[in-house]
Amino acid sequence: MISINNLTVAYGGFTLLNEINFHISESDKIGLVGKNGAGKSTILKLICGLQNPTSGKVAVPSGVKIGYLPQIMEHHRGKSVIDEAMTAFADMHELEAELERITTELAERQDYESQEYQNLIVRMNEVNDRLSYTRSDNPQVQAEKTLVGLGFKYDELSRPTETFSQGWNMRIELAKILFSKPDVLLLDEPTNHLDIESIEWLEGYLKDYRGSLVLISHDRKFLDNVTNRTVEIMLGRIHDYKVSYSKYQELRRERIEQQRAAFENQQRMIEKTEEFIERFRYKPTKSNQVQSRVKQLEKLERIEVDLEDKSSLTVKFPPASRSGEIAYKSVDMKVGYGTKVVFDDAQIEVKRGEKVALVGRNGEGKTTLMRVIMNELEPMAGESKVGYNVNIGYYAQNQEDILDKNDTVFETLDRIAVGDVRMKLRDILGAFLFKGEDIDKKVAVLSGGERARLAMAKLMLKPYNLLALDEPTNHMDIRSKDILKQALKSYDGTLIIVSHDRDFLDGLVDKLYEFRDGRVKEHLGGVREFLERRRIENLSELERHYKTVEEKPAEVVQKKEEAKQEYQAKKFVSKEERKIRNRIAFLEKGIEEIEIKMKEIEAVLSNPKPEDDVMELTRAYLENKRELDLKMEEWEKLSESLEE
Repeated sequence: MISINNLTVAYGGFTLLNEINFHISESDKIGLVGKNGAGKSTILKLICGLQNPTSGKVAVPSGVKIGYLPQIMEHHRGKSVIDEAMTAFADMHELEAELERITTELAERQDYESQEYQNLIVRMNEVNDRLSYTRSDNPQVQAEKTLVGLGFKYDELSRPTETFSQGWNMRIELAKILFSKPDVLLLDEPTNHLDIESIEWLEGYLKDYRGSLVLISHDRKFLDNVTNRTVEIMLGRIHDYKVSYSKYQELRRERIEQQRAAFENQQRMIEKTEEFIERFRYKPTKSNQVQSRVKQLEKLERIEVDLEDKSSLTVKFPPASRSGEIAYKSVDMKVGYGTKVVFDDAQIEVKRGEKVALVGRNGEGKTTLMRVIMNELEPMAGESKVGYNVNIGYYAQNQEDILDKNDTVFETLDRIAVGDVRMKLRDILGAFLFKGEDIDKKVAVLSGGERARLAMAKLMLKPYNLLALDEPTNHMDIRSKDILKQALKSYDGTLIIVSHDRDFLDGLVDKLYEFRDGRVKEHLGGVREFLERRRIENLSELERHYKTVEEKPAEVVQKKEEAKQEYQAKKFVSKEERKIRNRIAFLEKGIEEIEIKMKEIEAVLSNPKPEDDVMELTRAYLENKRELDLKMEEWEKLSESLEE
């Protein structure tokens, strides 16, 4: 579908992408991976035509529709959430208007054999095909379902877009792109502003998406669940693997090991051959053999080992001083802004050495609690108390408000460093990949990932015994996140972290506080157990939301039995009535089979094993539930018609 041919991008004397080639086919779901600054976002811009290569070209067939979600975008104002989302259907409305015009013209014309008439028929078929692909549901219903899936509440859909944060407006733009159903979907870190449940919804959507997908993400689980091909950018070149991210990592290690082994074997052979040539070069009796070996070396295709970019984040937090047994505690706490209550009756207790995650929908109060802990916000009621001898290191989600854009990288640390640590500033910055001239860069020109690393470097300057980290991994590449995670696991202080990255939290935290509907609920255990419990709860909520007929199982059984008895009692029935009774019997058999399937799925969901795909099971359960509701509704109507 789309071909990238001998493409090079260079800036001055620096080559970012060096003669890369790959093809995007119709069924491809590609994970574009590599370090921050490797050129991933550049490739998406090149495909969209927003940037031109230094040499080479991107070939996009005419008629191919591309949907592109950049990391940073301009958001529209002046409309409600739902009205702004509905603007995505403008193309569909234009197609509908065109179809109506063509239909009217065909009805009026009588030149059936003319080329113009045939062209109109061809165009009508093209428009019909396009409409059949784009309008599967009522646009309003489709928009509402998608926006709710992305985390909006129904009562928020009528609010103006300007009353929402940049992250929420990004969701509106993402929804609009999904509505347009492009042939190729290009997403640049779409999960950065999504909460866990919205990420899982987007996963399900992209799994079923029929077009091509090129995805940039630093969320390993998201990549594994969505992509079937991985294109890695390393040192200006690409390596293409027809597998998901985790499998790519295995194959990449194997490839490098095989290359290295083959390279070493070849080097030994070359060394022995050169020794032979040098030893017998001047012996006439060996001249033929020497010449043969020389030609052999000249023709030899030298094995090369792919260069690896081994620069990575190396972090070890300073030892933490001992605090009191309770690092932070709240009792009956109500928190909000002005008259708006964000959450109420919060009972939170974080003990010394615990690693705790704050999770939940954006806007439910996770960052607000961080502000309370940092004494930036007073509770409306109740008690909030930091423990004895607790020294907090705070990583704020929005680094724009924390870092001075006019400072250089080095000055950012130099302004707050005291004592012996001042002698180690260059080493600390080097550990966070700021080397050479990088330390003289102004904060204003740093990328999102670089600002994240710089803010994290500030936490190394003091031996904090409680780290309060609000979305620390946003914009960090996967390798940097892995190393940061290991550093936090070995950190001997207390950790309170806000994150939507399931893979990052898995194995790191041992307790979670969920912020939901104005309440804070404690969950013991890791993020995997929490998500499994939430899926079961969400399943019940979805059932209640979509259920149209409320009946107890006993009542259903009773109705079935009554219908059977009535059927047996009547020997002579009309032909129409016989059809109805046959249909009822067919429905009852189907209902029984579906109920058995649902019980089997419920049994697995109540105690899932590692190999069980909980998302797929949940989807299957809901599909069965919808089919059951339809059959039950038809069964009831038919039963009532017989009673009449």
